[in-house]
Amino acid sequence: MIEKTFDHKHFEKKIHLLLVEKAPFDLEKQKKSVSGGEVYTIMLPPPNVTGSLHIGHALCYTIQDILVRYSRARGKKVLWQPGLDHAGIVTQLLVEKDLAKKGISHTEIGREAFIQAVWKWKEQSGGTIVEQMKALGASCDWSRLRFTMDDSEKRAVRQSFIDLYKAGLIYRDRRLVNWDPQLESALSDLEIVEREVWGHLWSIHYPLAEGGGSITVATTRPETLFGDAAVAVHPNDSRYTHLIGQKVRVPLTERLIPIVADNYADPEKGSGAVKITPAHDFNDFEVARRHKLPLLCILDRRGCLNENVPERFRGLDRSEARTHIVNALTELGLLEGSTPIQHHVPHGDRSGTILEPYLTDQWFVDAEKLAAPALKAAETGAFRFVPENWVNTYFDWMRHIRPWCISRQIWWGHEIPAWYGPDGRVFVAFSLDEAREQARNTYSKEVPLTPDPDVLDTWFSSALWPFMTLGWPEKTQELENHYPSNVLVTGFDIIFFWVARMVMMGLHFCKEVPFKDVFIHPLVRDEKGQKMSKSRGNVIDPMDLIDHYGADALRLTLVALCVPGRDVRVGKAQVENYRNFLTKIWNAVRFSQLKGCQRQQSFDPYRVAHPLARWIVWTIKTLTQEMETALQAYRFDLCVRSLYQHVWGTFCDWYLELIKPILEERAVAQELRNTTSWAIEQILRLMNPIAPFVTEELASILGFSELGALCQETWPAIAPPDTFGESAAEIDWICGTIKEIRSVRAAIRIPAGAELKAKFSSQNAHLATFWDTHKVLCARLARICPVDDVIDSDVCTIPVIIEGGTISLFVGNVIDIEAERKRLNDEETVLAEEKCKLEERLNDQDFQLNAPPYVIDKTRIRLEEISTRRKLLAPLLQVL
Repeated sequence: MIEKTFDHKHFEKKIHLLLVEKAPFDLEKQKKSVSGGEVYTIMLPPPNVTGSLHIGHALCYTIQDILVRYSRARGKKVLWQPGLDHAGIVTQLLVEKDLAKKGISHTEIGREAFIQAVWKWKEQSGGTIVEQMKALGASCDWSRLRFTMDDSEKRAVRQSFIDLYKAGLIYRDRRLVNWDPQLESALSDLEIVEREVWGHLWSIHYPLAEGGGSITVATTRPETLFGDAAVAVHPNDSRYTHLIGQKVRVPLTERLIPIVADNYADPEKGSGAVKITPAHDFNDFEVARRHKLPLLCILDRRGCLNENVPERFRGLDRSEARTHIVNALTELGLLEGSTPIQHHVPHGDRSGTILEPYLTDQWFVDAEKLAAPALKAAETGAFRFVPENWVNTYFDWMRHIRPWCISRQIWWGHEIPAWYGPDGRVFVAFSLDEAREQARNTYSKEVPLTPDPDVLDTWFSSALWPFMTLGWPEKTQELENHYPSNVLVTGFDIIFFWVARMVMMGLHFCKEVPFKDVFIHPLVRDEKGQKMSKSRGNVIDPMDLIDHYGADALRLTLVALCVPGRDVRVGKAQVENYRNFLTKIWNAVRFSQLKGCQRQQSFDPYRVAHPLARWIVWTIKTLTQEMETALQAYRFDLCVRSLYQHVWGTFCDWYLELIKPILEERAVAQELRNTTSWAIEQILRLMNPIAPFVTEELASILGFSELGALCQETWPAIAPPDTFGESAAEIDWICGTIKEIRSVRAAIRIPAGAELKAKFSSQNAHLATFWDTHKVLCARLARICPVDDVIDSDVCTIPVIIEGGTISLFVGNVIDIEAERKRLNDEETVLAEEKCKLEERLNDQDFQLNAPPYVIDKTRIRLEEISTRRKLLAPLLQVL
């Protein structure tokens, strides 16, 4: 017998451990149990090995789990490929901090020992998120768990680098890069966070080399003036045309630099003259190329001034140097003044450090060449984004793509397969032995080779994820079967980082796009629509929600709120609501057990005769169709809405209430018991992809599936005769009638226990037959006493307008008509006034621009509620 109280803690962990042990989701086991059929593949976006489950992960993984569970139920061979990303910079920082707590510096122990420390940490603490995913119900093929630093992945990364290098798509160049002084590493353009900060615009006098006088330059970075190669003015700026070609002295030095004419200088900004520091500014670098100016680097890897500056400033951190240089300029009378300004300054997304444009030798991918076929693939529909508007984001980035810097100056990551000869020549090879062979052919003798000290950007290996996990570069059967995958589920924030790069690499190496669909899930915010952050104190831990309400409740909540074009707003109240939904189902199953509803093996749902039985069979068919349509369109919100409406609304609130008295009638009771048991079985099978734990538990209690086996059952295929639809329409009409009567009773405050006389009127003979057949049900559920004639013409009647007719409720002896009229009039007045205020607020442009989104939404919802209520009150007031 089912427990009286629903408690997820009694079964969720038990089921998750059982499924891990039985491993029914393993691809090899599916090959044995599923003959023929389609293949369905999803590549899990590999979370960082350092990570733990956050609410965004929970949404992303729940969506994928629903898709793969649904596909298995449809008879497909499913691979949901799990994995973990080595997360180069993040992991290095974490292990460095971990060692520092023990008084150990990574620089002291050296690279080899540090790498060993990372692997040790990974074995002890890495992968926490995997266990959390299992607790959420993720049905990956865990036997195939991959790590981006596994040996097979290392081989694939190394081979891809070599192939791209040979094709001229990877090259080494000396260029300006985004440099993180804390990490002492280059970063790609996508690893930058622009932050608005307060600073100063300093006006500095640069003395003219001849004739006396000076030119005033405005800059936000006086500490880089030692790297100046020129002063630029606009060629049409009449203030400076006579100075073009002359030279000025760099302040605090004796070095002379030219004044050049360039359109980059804006006459409207500052003094109109700008310092050109090509080794420390991206725009200045382009100016220097146009005018063939020298590049002078004045910072070291740590962001300190180097040997190319006057001795008294060497070794100073850039922020210290700024203060010292400003003071020195002031003493010499070369500082005109400063103005406070707000401006955007690039920071590293991981370290939070202010970045430096830094001139250094790095490895680059020719992203522009790789982007051309990737652009065409999206334009021709080789793959699609859902929602489709996200393709514009993809296009915008791909059409303005820049060289991709892929080398990082850290220790943890994929080593770059390159070695250098004594004269700096580079040899790209799979191994040191191969590099030596190349060197012998070049130098005609043995020479010492130095390995490249850098590692690859983490996103380089991630870009290979869809095919390297399937055995590439070998031509494996798995690669043939599961590439490309059916869908990638991810967030909008990594369309650039990951999606675009996977498309580029997939097309280059496999000649096909890596996936057919890209489903971009919404951003998860708190219930007020605010982004979650520790500083706000509004971060929701999904593991806490699982502990309090259960994984099923969390899963239902997240996908129910996953509406295209809207952020997901999650609060405990929503999760509690879906926990209540599961409680409702639990209680419904318990009721069926208590009433002896157990399906006989010979039961055929398509041969039932009772209208209520036919109605619920038709309802389950409708639910199945709606869920299928929603899932195929990635409308998870509509899928859950259908479940909620048909299971809580139709099955629990209507069907079970309607059959209660009939279950005591021997003639039809067994048919309804069979039908009820059959309907519950179908509901549990339909719900299993979304709420796997409670459905497994109930299915095992009811005995139609072993614990942990419901996930291997087939998806319901329900096709009742069309005549069942006629019965369904009949019962739907009865339920609609009862709802209208209840609504009017509530509106005019008829006491719950009061039974009202009611007369049905209609010109439709068919509906009159419905009424005569089912008026006993209406009488019980709507608390009415059906009558055929008007008893007293003076008694006040309230007409209830229903489909195809009217029901007159005789209320004169039950309520105080005068008092009710006054109450409803007063309510109408209050609602009308509130409506005017809310409309005025929504029409206020300041309100729309400044109010938090959740306040605007609440205002709109309240306006809709008022409109609905007034529509109900209007006919009642007219009658009263």
